[in-house]
Amino acid sequence: MRYLTSLALATALFAPAASAQEAPLTPRALDAAVASKPSGEAADLLADRVRRYFGKDNLLKGPMPKVDETTVAWALEAPGLSAPPRVVSEDGRFSLPLARIGATDVYAATVHLEDGDALRWRYVAGDRFLGGGQLEVYRTHPDSREKPGVPRGTVKQMPEWKSQVFAGTTRDWWVYVPAQYTAEKPACVMVFQDGAGPKGYVPTIFDNLIAAGEMPVTVGVFLNPGKRTDGRSNRSFEYDTLSDQYARFLLEEILPEVEKTAKLRRDAASRAISGSSSGGICAFTAAWRRPAEFSKVLSWVGSFTNIAHGSTTREGGHNYPALIRKSPKRDIRVFLQDGENDLDNANGNWPLANQQMAKALAFSGYDYKFVYGRGFHSGKHGQAILPDSLRWLWRGYQP
Repeated sequence: MRYLTSLALATALFAPAASAQEAPLTPRALDAAVASKPSGEAADLLADRVRRYFGKDNLLKGPMPKVDETTVAWALEAPGLSAPPRVVSEDGRFSLPLARIGATDVYAATVHLEDGDALRWRYVAGDRFLGGGQLEVYRTHPDSREKPGVPRGTVKQMPEWKSQVFAGTTRDWWVYVPAQYTAEKPACVMVFQDGAGPKGYVPTIFDNLIAAGEMPVTVGVFLNPGKRTDGRSNRSFEYDTLSDQYARFLLEEILPEVEKTAKLRRDAASRAISGSSSGGICAFTAAWRRPAEFSKVLSWVGSFTNIAHGSTTREGGHNYPALIRKSPKRDIRVFLQDGENDLDNANGNWPLANQQMAKALAFSGYDYKFVYGRGFHSGKHGQAILPDSLRWLWRGYQP
């Protein structure tokens, strides 16, 4: 892992006047401020700003870093140290000394990591270990930002849905309709599991790619998993089970309801489905079970493991690589993303499971792509590459 210290921005000096005006700290601003080596009142002012930025109580316990894309700032307040504290990684490849701010007990440092870097870290202060956690960093794709002049679609929260296929469940859901949609021309559709998260960033990407002609006019459907009458989530049952029940839920309930808002194409080539973790295997299962209705799959850190182990303890998604190899080829396109630091537990090893999926898809001649990074069990890497993933998924589309 390569990184640069705050010397990269040392020419940007910290000004006490800026502190008086309460200019907000950012990782880069903190980088420049620490590099200026303030003393006296300026150092005291900077230390107070750092306490507010990270949280005074948090600073004593070992706070999580502040992250701006690939720029990361750490800080710690540790009285009575004879040597500066450090941030170190679990694997020993990363060690960052924190710089003392004047004569205060506040220490801070900023680094500029590489796109896709990931580490498990903690503070070392004397003979104590403080804080710690997982960190992965990515640059924001240009197509993930709003662009001037690009028509913006609308996102509408739909009335809470009471399902019949998953009897006794209700769920929140949202529908995105692109600005280019017209009732005279039915749109493509893409379904997102765990929809409350993706609805916040997918529409901007859809806006940009649709406007650029790099994906078709596509309605987005963002579905949360169902809630049972006892208040518990129905997520694992819906997502991890290898049946066609979730596909039927979409085809019999949700998509007909969406068509009351926007007309949809019904051919498989015009339908995509996406999810993360158990939502990822859910997306694959929908297409695997109903390839005549869903032909495009996007899976992040997919749980192709034995979560739905059933009464035999062998009924889960870990069976998919063998099924793919032994079954007639489906006409589906699959994009997989995972990271080397993904989960390893009683249900299976996620990195190995996704590699096995990729190998099985390759063996059976599927149109697939597998992006393997260093990340953990999160959607951060998938979100960072989503614009290019969508370009790949929809490439060559002809209505």
